[in-house]
Amino acid sequence: MYQSITANDLEQELKNTHLNILDVRDTDAFVEGHIPDAINIPINELPEKLTSLDKEKPYTIICYAGGRSERASQFLAAEGFDVTNVMGGMGAFHGSVTK
Repeated sequence: MYQSITANDLEQELKNTHLNILDVRDTDAFVEGHIPDAINIPINELPEKLTSLDKEKPYTIICYAGGRSERASQFLAAEGFDVTNVMGGMGAFHGSVTK
């Protein structure tokens, strides 16, 4: 089981606290613009890079529109991670981004 948050709510959360953002888009899309301090693990690489994530930390999962992040959230939750899916993804996110 995992939680969900809207892109607008994520923007507000980031103003007040640090979140562990996991961006599951392809590397090229990530490089074009991402939330500052986000880590990038493309969804197709997630199973093999699972050990690089810390089960003691909560993760907020984002992609472009919300579909891949939802699948990644389902996978990570089943593996015992505390995750929150960002509905609407980067396409709906209007906060600060970096390249």
